Amino acid sequence: MISDGMAGLLRSLRLGEVSDPARACARVLGAEGVALSLLLGAGRTAEPLWCQPGLSARFDELQFTLGEGPGPDAVRSGSPVVEPDLDRVRPERWPVLLPAARELGVHGVCCFPLGIGAIRVGVLTVLCDGDRRLSEQQFADATILTAALTGAILNGNHRDGLNGDVPGLGVLPERPSGLHRAVVHQATGMISVQLDVSMTEALLRLRAHAYAGDRPLGEVAADVVARRLRFDDDLDDNMSGPYSPDGGKG
Repeated sequence: MISDGMAGLLRSLRLGEVSDPARACARVLGAEGVALSLLLGAGRTAEPLWCQPGLSARFDELQFTLGEGPGPDAVRSGSPVVEPDLDRVRPERWPVLLPAARELGVHGVCCFPLGIGAIRVGVLTVLCDGDRRLSEQQFADATILTAALTGAILNGNHRDGLNGDVPGLGVLPERPSGLHRAVVHQATGMISVQLDVSMTEALLRLRAHAYAGDRPLGEVAADVVARRLRFDDDLDDNMSGPYSPDGGKG
């Protein structure tokens, strides 16, 4: 059963009365943070649409950089991934993400895929609070919110997948200016040519470099596209650029 708070939130969203949907959703769900991402392009890249600054944004970027976590798993499986206590998750499930998430201060995460059947359009990420639990009401409200968002996106006139008028949800906000994930596709293609490897391998190389340098994936990709960073198999670390041993002179 939907809570009064979620019913009121959905009503406000329909009327376009919510200026900060991510924060409003987090408040109603009793969560530390909420992020909504859409899957765009042939590579089905998760592009943030609603995302609270701070912890939610950092965790969302972490999952994108590593390519592992509850969000990617929810998209692949089409089922919610509910892990309100990350300390209880097997280390081998997300071997790189778990220690990084703990370092960020993320206690638990629940991800709800947006879609119908085999169709996937996005994912709703809910960061659990310090109590490390998810009540039946919270789960029910998150499920109802996910269904409403799915219907609005599938039925709406979502012009470029990033903004536009969507019947039932008012006006969706524009993509945050600090996120430029389209550049990752460009960088992946360039690395694929530089190393003569598949696009999949090129993306793995890009992610490995971003993680090793503790930098956002989009930031590293931008360096590749701007030719400030070049990947080269002749170097021990498989790259040449401003962050390599040769200082980008190779």
